[in-house]
Amino acid sequence: MEVVASIISGAVVETTRLLCGSIYSTIKNIVKGPLPLHVLEKEMKFLMALRDDATKEMALDKREGKVIKAQAILWVGEVEDLHRKVNDQIQEAKSSRCFLSCSTKRYRMSRKVAKQLKEVKRLLEVGSSLASSVALSHPEFKAVEHIPGSSIQDQTTSISEDLAKTMTLVSDDKYGIIGIWGMGGVGKTYLVRNLNNELQNNSNLRFSCVLWVTVSKNLDIKMVQMRIASRLHLNLEESSGADGMAIQLYQRLKEESFLLILDDVWEKIDLDKLGVPRPEEHRGSKIILTCRSLDVCRDMVTDVEVKMMVLRDEDAWQLFSRYARDVVTSEHIRPLAEAICRECHGLPLAIVTMGAAMRGKTKPELWNHALNQLRRSVPYAAGIEEKLYKPLKWSYDSLEGRYLKNCFLYCSLFPEDFSINISELVWCWLVEGLIDERENYEDFFSRGIALIENLKDSCLLEDGSGEGTVKMHDVVRDVSIWIASTCSEDGSEFLVRSGNGLKEISTAELSNSLKRVSFMNNDLERLPDDSVIQCSEASTLLLQGNRRLDRVPARFLEGFGALRLLNISGTRIKSFPDSLLQLDNIRALLLSNCQDLEELPPLERLSRLQVLDLSLTGIRELPRGLEQLNNLRHLNLGKTRRLKVVQAGVISKLSSLEVLDLSNSCYIWKVKGAVQEKQACFEELQCLERLQVLSIRLILCYSPQDTIISWINRLKAFEVDIEWGYSHLGVQAFQVYQLF
Repeated sequence: MEVVASIISGAVVETTRLLCGSIYSTIKNIVKGPLPLHVLEKEMKFLMALRDDATKEMALDKREGKVIKAQAILWVGEVEDLHRKVNDQIQEAKSSRCFLSCSTKRYRMSRKVAKQLKEVKRLLEVGSSLASSVALSHPEFKAVEHIPGSSIQDQTTSISEDLAKTMTLVSDDKYGIIGIWGMGGVGKTYLVRNLNNELQNNSNLRFSCVLWVTVSKNLDIKMVQMRIASRLHLNLEESSGADGMAIQLYQRLKEESFLLILDDVWEKIDLDKLGVPRPEEHRGSKIILTCRSLDVCRDMVTDVEVKMMVLRDEDAWQLFSRYARDVVTSEHIRPLAEAICRECHGLPLAIVTMGAAMRGKTKPELWNHALNQLRRSVPYAAGIEEKLYKPLKWSYDSLEGRYLKNCFLYCSLFPEDFSINISELVWCWLVEGLIDERENYEDFFSRGIALIENLKDSCLLEDGSGEGTVKMHDVVRDVSIWIASTCSEDGSEFLVRSGNGLKEISTAELSNSLKRVSFMNNDLERLPDDSVIQCSEASTLLLQGNRRLDRVPARFLEGFGALRLLNISGTRIKSFPDSLLQLDNIRALLLSNCQDLEELPPLERLSRLQVLDLSLTGIRELPRGLEQLNNLRHLNLGKTRRLKVVQAGVISKLSSLEVLDLSNSCYIWKVKGAVQEKQACFEELQCLERLQVLSIRLILCYSPQDTIISWINRLKAFEVDIEWGYSHLGVQAFQVYQLF
């Protein structure tokens, strides 16, 4: 290497002398002086001679088992790239006949030459810093270490496509930090393991080393540092402390063009504190991280994020069959096996776990039992709980705060694959006390949306099938039900029997330990009436969607004295027993689409009621005692086609009302003087100081006054269908939030 050093030293001295004069001369004579192409050619000969000697030295060191410095590899590449550009420049100048007479083109060419001369100087200076050695003094190690596991060739089309996409991103210089995220069990670790092993077989590997480190939930910076150092054959001096270890690691990694895979990241990792050069500062390096939450990608400032989705049906069956083996080919077993596979809903961890659990079981009864247990969201065996449910529960455990966890668990009350209306969900959280009820509509609704986005970013919720809806992946829902039924933080339990096709309720399942109960979307015809229900702690009872249910027994409601929310929407009930009035803690009474319901008992005793939904019911007038509900915040009377009378002075007394919906109602609002005696006029609405969302039909018998328009415009959202006399003028709709 002494030869290389002497060449560099001489070249730098000579080049410095020439560049100090020639570059100044070049700039001075850009337009009128001669083009210094001969200077550029001469300097490039120095640089190429240096490149040739360095390349020979690198080849010799490599044969001796030494590891070539990443800087040396990058330097040679940059020299060769500049050499191509200079050659193109010279050829362009020589082939241009009009060059000497074209001052504009000469000016442009001269600027390029001056710029390239500066680049030659830079590369000569960098080369001088490599003069001492182009190889590392530490022992050689494998660029890529094989990670045990099944190969990609044995896997599904979906995973192969994800791998190909990730390989493309790794090859693209635009992306320094790549985030791979998705729900637990979707196969992120498996993907990067195969990525690592694919790189091992890549003859054109651009990295001098690929480093794989599993981080895990409880971040230990020192442990991560030690694992990276071990892979690099670097002995860190632990006595120097975390900062000292970071400096040692940083200096060592600066010698490599590395790909660092940080697997299973749960929180932001400070790369500076870890001692890892940032890709934007260290050319040729990249970082890949896998995580369950998009927030982690944001905190790590990833350049691109890849969300891993569940498997397609055909891929899911292929994977299930591989683990369950030949037993699934039996004509008695296959239909049950396919049903179990469908219950896994494309989640690789669930598919692999269930397939392995059923391997070798030839009795259809065992398969049928497993299927029934899955449908009831019960772990089939201890292995299922340990390998599937508990890993997914980690995502739940990572949620910050008891309220967010309870908001997540609440979503499990809805049926499998059910798209939950976001507005309805937020109101449910409010009346359950999971959102601060002291906040106004706009603030608590915004908070609710933020909570939903947090759960979506953690892959615990996903977009529903309709706009303004969300849903749970079915396996996540199963885990949520399992948590809520066995190990919730407050010790309360859920009873979830939604969407199970039940025709009756077993009173044996109802107990005082239950916090929330859901029998929605079943086939119930009647509710228990022959015994006293013992469910005194339940705060939510969901009975909506039981189309044949036509009566609520008095004794049934007596057993739910602590209810905060009661939903009997979409049933055929005609009336309510007086025991409804004993629910003095109730905050939400939801009776939407009970078309046979024509009246309710007087409501004045339900003084804590905040939400009353009577949309699509058969009521003809407002319930008695409504005007005394001083805490009512949301009144939904939309599509009440028989509601022709709204008594004067009732709604104007609802001082806490924030949302009033009479869209497509039979009642049409008019200004004072145009309404019949004892009926509500439009001016009454202007008394509602807290109103923020309004949907009504309005008839004006004269031009709208500025006061009316300005009052409407102060609302956060409104949908007002205005008619001039009896001539329809059209709809003015500015709907910020979907009405509940």
